[in-house]
Amino acid sequence: MTQSIETIIIGGGQAGLATSYFLTQASREHLVLEQAVQAANAWRNDRWDSFSLLTPNWSFRLPGAEYDGPARDSFMPRHEIISRFEGYIARYRLPVQYNMQVSSVEPCPNGDGYRVRTHETELEARNVVVATGMFQKPKIPAFAGSLPARIEQLHSGHYRNPAALSPGAVLVVGSAQSGCQIAEELYLSGRKVYLCTGSAGRAPRRYRGKDVFEWQHLSGFLDRTVDQLPSSRMKFAANPHLSGRDGGRTLNLHQFARDGVTLLGKLQDGSGNKLWMASDLKENLAKADQFEANLVKMIDAYIARAGLDAPEESLPVLRDGFDAEIITELDLHKAGITSIIWAMGYRFDFSLVKLPVFDGDGYPVQQRGVTDYPGLYFVGLPWLSAVVV
Repeated sequence: MTQSIETIIIGGGQAGLATSYFLTQASREHLVLEQAVQAANAWRNDRWDSFSLLTPNWSFRLPGAEYDGPARDSFMPRHEIISRFEGYIARYRLPVQYNMQVSSVEPCPNGDGYRVRTHETELEARNVVVATGMFQKPKIPAFAGSLPARIEQLHSGHYRNPAALSPGAVLVVGSAQSGCQIAEELYLSGRKVYLCTGSAGRAPRRYRGKDVFEWQHLSGFLDRTVDQLPSSRMKFAANPHLSGRDGGRTLNLHQFARDGVTLLGKLQDGSGNKLWMASDLKENLAKADQFEANLVKMIDAYIARAGLDAPEESLPVLRDGFDAEIITELDLHKAGITSIIWAMGYRFDFSLVKLPVFDGDGYPVQQRGVTDYPGLYFVGLPWLSAVVV
């Protein structure tokens, strides 16, 4: 017999657990279906050993478990994040069921509610909240399979530490948050690093006396919704490179070049020992520089508008990357590259929802998480309204 329940939440990450917390507080019947076998799966299995949150501890705001420790402006290490998620579930007795991979969500035949299928059971619910996030499928180019078998290839989600890689130089593909953090850790460990850049921006760790995320929070920058972005495509933009390591610091591609990293343009193709890159390195560097300039200009305007007492500051201007040789063809063997880390991000996949609730990009059509189908909701999407109603 099919089990019926008022609400099913698909995904036991931060968004799913927060939703469960509010339903628990309201004594509403629900289940959280999590495909992993343990809590905090993304933090436990898809982050490297030295990973720390990029946002300060004060921004850790699971409802009912907001950070209240002494290290407000520090950056939580991976093991603490995992511990906090485990403690949160136990403290509030959230009804999480593990190893429950949902294969489909579709309307019940009678039109009342939804049928949710997993690999081992079938459930019916009046409400379904999709909290699976945006990181379902690692991005790895098709030509990766044509590269030499001797080359160790792994996605950034499977990278752990420099010692776990084969001896030799490393190519990191992607210069957003993960790619830059991993590239820095590798070259600080003594590895020769090649870095294929993209259009991701750069943000200063601190500016005019505060962490950059605090300025973004105070100014309302982080409260924008998709319709308030300069372009709808901006909801897919890569996060700017930044680090929470060792108390947090700015990552700068020009500094990477100064420290010996070989910067390359966007990777376009590969076969055998050869890779081909676009000649867009300088354009990518300029975009990163401009992103930072626009961000501090926005912060300056907010400080002036709010009449705040924040001493003016000039950020360092580095240009080393512009002096780098433009390389459009790379021989992996001659460069001594033995490992490639694909730090190109993830593709989202909401195909488990068998309803026409997506735009041309496959992104859910919703208002504040509410779809046009009664009882079907999405939470945890980028630039979704953070206002609780």
